[in-house]
Amino acid sequence: MSDIDFISVDKFKTLIDINSRINSSYNDVNALMVFILESAMQLVECESSSLLLVDKADGSLSFAVALGPKGAEAKNIPVDKQSIAGWVAQNNQPVLINNVADDPRFFTQVQIKTGYVSHTMIAVPMSVKNEVIGVIELLNKSEHRKFDNIDLQLLQILSTQAGIAYHNASNLKSVQDEVNSLQDTLSSGSDYHAFIAKSPAILDLLHIVEEAAKTSSSVLITGESGVGKELFAEQLHIKSNRRNKPFIRVNCAALAPSLLESELFGHVKGAYTDASSNRKGRFEMADGGTLFLDEIGELPFELQAKLLRVLQEKTFERVGSCETINVDVRIIAATNKDLEKMVEEGKFRNDLYYRLNVVPLRIPPLRNRKEDIEPLSMFFINKFSAETKKNFNGIEESALNRLYEYDWPGNIRELENAIERACVLGNPPTIKFEDLRLNLGETSEESCKTDRFSMDFSDIIDENDMSLKTAVDTFKKNYIKKVLDMTKNNQTKAAKVLDIQRTYLARLLNELGIRE
Repeated sequence: MSDIDFISVDKFKTLIDINSRINSSYNDVNALMVFILESAMQLVECESSSLLLVDKADGSLSFAVALGPKGAEAKNIPVDKQSIAGWVAQNNQPVLINNVADDPRFFTQVQIKTGYVSHTMIAVPMSVKNEVIGVIELLNKSEHRKFDNIDLQLLQILSTQAGIAYHNASNLKSVQDEVNSLQDTLSSGSDYHAFIAKSPAILDLLHIVEEAAKTSSSVLITGESGVGKELFAEQLHIKSNRRNKPFIRVNCAALAPSLLESELFGHVKGAYTDASSNRKGRFEMADGGTLFLDEIGELPFELQAKLLRVLQEKTFERVGSCETINVDVRIIAATNKDLEKMVEEGKFRNDLYYRLNVVPLRIPPLRNRKEDIEPLSMFFINKFSAETKKNFNGIEESALNRLYEYDWPGNIRELENAIERACVLGNPPTIKFEDLRLNLGETSEESCKTDRFSMDFSDIIDENDMSLKTAVDTFKKNYIKKVLDMTKNNQTKAAKVLDIQRTYLARLLNELGIRE
């Protein structure tokens, strides 16, 4: 008697149909397993079925799929290794039990928690190359009948198909995830940038980075646009014990709010119109490594609570899914915004801010660390000499002096652009004064407010009248006069620098006796 002589024609056709459908698509592992279990229930005519996967590390079992009257409730219940399924997995042998309650291996917790009573059972190992990866269970033959050896043999045939299908689908998913990860890494920039620094301020910050890198604490990097916040995030990762794991970058300002949640946490097939398949989010891609959230101040308020949960509990769900995912990710956030002010205005969660700001790093603007200008310039000259195929080998003293005189409102990014422009328009062997094309009359509002002038205490003190009101009025008068000088008496520009209304400035000019 051959292996298939016991199978009726109808059931044999059903097995062929199942095999054909199994091998037609491996795109969704869970959907494939659901189809296999539904087919098993149809073949042997039973009420419930489940697939339990074996954890390679400790041999524990957990429900991957559970179908039937209480399937959804059973799915989150852990299964003891001493259970019937545990015995099947450990011994790589099937069992047929027509009085489950009398079996000493019967694990009662699922029945107690769901209220679903198991009377009869078939459990078979799902193996790949003689290694058990899971157990398929069928419960309660319909119409109170008992399972027989034909049922067992049918399920063994199906479990062989299921093992191969699961193995192939898992391998395909792994490859697809790797491809997606590589595509995301390429799009976000996988290469680390060179870190060039000479100034004491930056070298002091690097010492803090060295210490912070030894931990997994969250770091909040602040500073003006273009100061190199991403480079500090890279250094935190490179110097940490996570250096061999992924460093994933997300620019919170570059994605539409409607897409950002899916980008961060992933989605399941059908979560929204264009979700044609499951996809990992950046948190899953960064598991074991570091996630750099640039422009964190742009994170929508409704997503801030979900980010806080990941920081606190290290768990989340993909969009459209109820399955909880655990991750081990270090968060580094960066912003050029004043988050404390946003907290006061109710635009940023207070609890999230303090959770992110465990280790604060404030990066000074380039105008406050001009020792870095020359080494950065030489680095950019070498870089753009190669790109423009021009053999520049240095910068003239007059050009370097101009770089020192400029306030750099765009910081390092603007310096890089200036050197690139000079390499494109200039002629070797050196960068000249006129190649830079920097307008020294253009300054940033930030530098106007903080660095354009200083005021001595003697400028505001009057020995004949040392009242606070007189001192404040004198300071206002001198300060406004300096801003007017700086803006060439343009009251509209001066009001903008002072951050007051044009009409209020006109009133102050009159009250303080300032004449244009």
